[in-house]
Amino acid sequence: MLRFFSSRSVQVAILAAFFFAAVALLTRLPGWPLIDYRAFDYLSTIPDEPIAEGGPIVVAIDEPSLAEINVQWPWPRGLHAKLVSLLRAAGAKVIGLDIIFSEPSAPAEDEALAATLGPDVVLAGDETLVTSNQADQFIRVMPLQMFSDRQAPTGIASVGLHRDGVLRDMPDFVDGFAAVVATAAGIEVGLPEPGSLIQVFGGPRAYPTVSYYQALDPENFLPPGLFKDRIVIVGLSLQNAPSIDNGGADAFPTSHTIHDGKLLAGAEVQATIFDNLRLKNSIAEANRPMRQLLLLVAVVAAAVLIWKGTGWHTVAGGAVVIVVLFVGSYVTLRFGRVFLSPIAASLAFAGMTAAQAALDYAQERKSRRQIIRAFSQYLAPALVDQLARDPSKLKLGGEKRELSILFCDVRGFTTIAEQLKDDPQQLTMLINRLLTPLSDIVLSHGGTIDKYIGDCLMAFWNAPLHDPAHAAHAVAAALDMLDSMQALNDDLEAEAEAAGRTYYPLAIGIGINTGECVVGNMGSTSRFDYSALGDAVNLAARLESASKAYGVPLLLGERTAQAVDDIFAVFELDRITVKGKTEEVPVCTVLRETSEAARKVHREFLEARYRGDVATQQTLAQRLIDDVPALSAYHGQAL
Repeated sequence: MLRFFSSRSVQVAILAAFFFAAVALLTRLPGWPLIDYRAFDYLSTIPDEPIAEGGPIVVAIDEPSLAEINVQWPWPRGLHAKLVSLLRAAGAKVIGLDIIFSEPSAPAEDEALAATLGPDVVLAGDETLVTSNQADQFIRVMPLQMFSDRQAPTGIASVGLHRDGVLRDMPDFVDGFAAVVATAAGIEVGLPEPGSLIQVFGGPRAYPTVSYYQALDPENFLPPGLFKDRIVIVGLSLQNAPSIDNGGADAFPTSHTIHDGKLLAGAEVQATIFDNLRLKNSIAEANRPMRQLLLLVAVVAAAVLIWKGTGWHTVAGGAVVIVVLFVGSYVTLRFGRVFLSPIAASLAFAGMTAAQAALDYAQERKSRRQIIRAFSQYLAPALVDQLARDPSKLKLGGEKRELSILFCDVRGFTTIAEQLKDDPQQLTMLINRLLTPLSDIVLSHGGTIDKYIGDCLMAFWNAPLHDPAHAAHAVAAALDMLDSMQALNDDLEAEAEAAGRTYYPLAIGIGINTGECVVGNMGSTSRFDYSALGDAVNLAARLESASKAYGVPLLLGERTAQAVDDIFAVFELDRITVKGKTEEVPVCTVLRETSEAARKVHREFLEARYRGDVATQQTLAQRLIDDVPALSAYHGQAL
């Protein structure tokens, strides 16, 4: 069962299911839509949507107008009557008064305003829902009946704010102020889908705006024909739009407020809603199935990205996918007029890839610790670090690979052990003193220590890390091991003399062979070692044992000799029959260097030996004993 869950495909599938479900549930929390709407604010306003031709003109009741008119607010309704008359005379198509006239004022002022009203003037109403513990009250405030009797239509100017206090929703009632203005202008507009969002066209004063006092004296302040055939909306619109921190009368934060912190005046809000209706620019929110589908696509994309593994490609690929999600949402919003938030999908994608990356990192750390623990006894520290940095170079399950195998054994160890049978501590010390430098030499040449078998050391090259020059490194290690024996014996002799102990000189024999082997973790399910098996291993052990018979400390197999022939001085010694072959194969020894003349004489000696020419062998052996002292024991066998 544990192995099943450790499978990467199962692990990725579980992560995908978890993040899909978790993010899907997260999006149902009451506060989540505010995160999506914040994304909408940016996507719908970068850059600002341009205002189309023929949009409304705003007549602003602003600070300059308050100063110029110099009358306490609310102004006399006769002043509004004068403005309506002047705008109508200037050719305004429809005049929207975003001012609520629900309470009577001076009768003469009310009559003056009523006299100017008609079907081309839209008045503002208001709707409010008052909630209490006892009951919910729906209150609608309408203009005075005397104004409505003049055939002036009324539009509800109320707008709804989201929980964060930002105006984003399109009014969803038929008699909305902007909708009534459009109808009065002869423009057919449909009711937007419930929950549709407003496309803003910039911040304060983005629409063409004139001050109220200027509209009262157009000849002196305004160009001719400014209002001809235009929609005019009159209302509060402070010239210095209040900030979101201070608030303000009939001013609202919109999607554009995140850029400048300014509120949008009510008259400009109505102009924006009017253009959304006129141009069908409002933005529908994607339904839940569409959002769930995008979430599923993001999870599947994350699964594909991390299926094989995580790394720098995950970071790059993840960045690309998240950019695609945001760009896709932007394109869908701007050209399809549908808002499909990328936040949930991006969160699921990033969370899933980050979670799998964390799991992979933990697994990599665990794998590194296992490699360091498993190979610190076999390999040099530099090679262990290399394996730990890149575990892919290691195949613990077993593989076939060409290796160079070295066996090293102590000559005459049985005799030494017999003499020290009553002093096991000295025997153990002696073996440790021998195997420590030999092991260090193997490791320094990039070898892997397979095992210690009593006084025998087995090592190999070209696994677990590839080593193209494995044969040369094995032979170089063997020569250094032989060279180290003199210094070791000198130390042991001095120590024995100082302690009054018997001195036991140490000598070693080495066999090296190169061939195909199976290498990997071998043993039981609970205890195993990284080891090598094969006929090539067996032959290396035979060569080590046979080296004594040839009077040399080092014996090489044929393939090892061929691999190092151009590096060291190789001397063929004999031909033997090995398991699996019917023909005899040569066995060789190697010296660091010797003269070519000596090697030529040795080849003549070997040819005489193979054809059974004893006299020639003896003659040449005398010369070779002097020319190649290191092989004197071997050549002396011919005498």
